[in-house]
Amino acid sequence: MALRRWTLQLGTATKGFREAGQGIRFSSAVSSSTPSAEDTTENEIVAPEFTNRNPRNLEQLALARKERGWKTTWPKQEYWHRLRLEQTQNHVKAYVEHCSGHIVVSASTREWAIKKYLHRTTGVTACVNVGRVLAQRCLEAGINFVDFQAVTPWEKNSDSIQGFQNAMTEGGIVLKELRRIYQ
Repeated sequence: MALRRWTLQLGTATKGFREAGQGIRFSSAVSSSTPSAEDTTENEIVAPEFTNRNPRNLEQLALARKERGWKTTWPKQEYWHRLRLEQTQNHVKAYVEHCSGHIVVSASTREWAIKKYLHRTTGVTACVNVGRVLAQRCLEAGINFVDFQAVTPWEKNSDSIQGFQNAMTEGGIVLKELRRIYQ
């Protein structure tokens, strides 16, 4: 009923256009005219000077300087991104630290998004799941190479550390940084 009233009102409105010699014109999204030839050579010009605004570009090209520190310090300070895994009695936390000391990416079993899928927040399965999540976050941040040598020798063979390392490598992260290129 309402549709019939609407069409009647539309019909009475169009009568005024027909009497004045005007009609209703419908247009389509596709134009029927031929495309005009425009000059695009201006877009192909390359700037003679280029300024790189990415501060991590030299690190990704393996040209940036690595701070070595003293030979007697442990763990070594020669890295751009270092992967750390901390296990406490209640939680597992992993993070990627930049050589400037800032934490770039982190994942922990304290986060509800990770915690709700775990039976316990410690153990091998927690380390594996934190490794999977951290690997995905590293790839999203553009970090493909990290240094993971800061594990004490007696912890290196534990199941949780091995599971964490396997999850990171299966996620696409290389656990050894590129060697610096000296020019």
